Amino acid sequence: MKISYVIHLVKQLNDVMRRLTSVFIILVSCFVIHAQQVGTTTITFNDPSRTGGFGSGGGAGRQIQTEIYYPATTAGTDVPLSVGEFPIVVFGHGFVMAWDAYENIWTDLVANGYIVAFPRTEGGFSPSHEDFGKDLALVVDELLVLNDDVTSLFNNKLSGKAAICGHSMGGGATFIAANETTNIQTIIGLAPAETNPSAVTAAASVSLPALVLSGSADGVTPEADHHLPIFNALTSTCKYYVSITGGAHCYFANPNFNCDTGEAFSAGGITVTRTEQQETSSDYMIPWLNIYLKDQCDDKFLIDALEANDVRTVVNALCVFDCEEPTTGLSEQPASQITIYPNPVAHELTINGIHASDNVRLTNSLGVLVFEGIGSKSLDVTNLPNGVYFLEVNETSFKVIKR
Repeated sequence: MKISYVIHLVKQLNDVMRRLTSVFIILVSCFVIHAQQVGTTTITFNDPSRTGGFGSGGGAGRQIQTEIYYPATTAGTDVPLSVGEFPIVVFGHGFVMAWDAYENIWTDLVANGYIVAFPRTEGGFSPSHEDFGKDLALVVDELLVLNDDVTSLFNNKLSGKAAICGHSMGGGATFIAANETTNIQTIIGLAPAETNPSAVTAAASVSLPALVLSGSADGVTPEADHHLPIFNALTSTCKYYVSITGGAHCYFANPNFNCDTGEAFSAGGITVTRTEQQETSSDYMIPWLNIYLKDQCDDKFLIDALEANDVRTVVNALCVFDCEEPTTGLSEQPASQITIYPNPVAHELTINGIHASDNVRLTNSLGVLVFEGIGSKSLDVTNLPNGVYFLEVNETSFKVIKR
């Protein structure tokens, strides 16, 4: 038997094993995702140094009742968490808006492996922005402590990483909160409003990675008066400003009478649907959180691709992602040589940096091969079902979202 033929057989066997391993991993991942449900619990935290708040049972001092949603194998109240450890996202509601207006937020984040907490304080017509910011920070700190509490649902279930996010008033309070805790890795503001004390002033002391999402047709907190001054004041080494073209103020949340009524009398030029705006917002939020709370550095390429090619938004990016990708031991082609766009994609996916001899493969989320070719510089995905796909160019992999 010729040695070249033996080498050929070994290469074929290695390729088969690699593909089988990939399919197995994808199948396991799909099982976990589909098995994962939304669990919920209510905890009232306490700050003995302040008064007021909302709720009862937390002890003497300020009561901070918090609705918490988390990955679970069975949907329900106080059910056990899914297997694994999860990052925390604490979310601040908008002015005279309740936590339940943000079901879109917790549904999306829990499905992606996050614990999401909503403090219910400062929901009236005369809120204290300072107290709300302090509440957001305190909930982060107190939740993290529960990882070591053997009586808690969250015992040994927290990864130790956390973010604070918020919408409108809660978005502005997010920047106040960032100065009240050292236990967060990033912040996100959805149409953040100027507050009292000033969120703009607070932002000047924030150096954490920050993502600000805005709607260009926001008439409640116009971006020129609220979102942009906050973003410009940030001292973050990595900050992204994403303006959704034709986007609204209230569309970051589900329908809410108070918010929607206010916007009806103040906004004009809204050209997107609520669903479209929420999908766009999620396309940026999820990879951003994955980068900073899960160390999934590959997701920076999704962010970069959106910045360069997303026709739904106008992006101002002042950032070089500094996360370190794990060493795999494979002889990988540097990711900087190959880029793909647009991502998410509806029709044609362009592959830049491809060589004539490069092997290009596209598989769906079940590992089923839907395309394979040599030196392909573009793929027509128009007729593929919407969902997540995996593009392989030699040993370099990309997650592709078909919409």
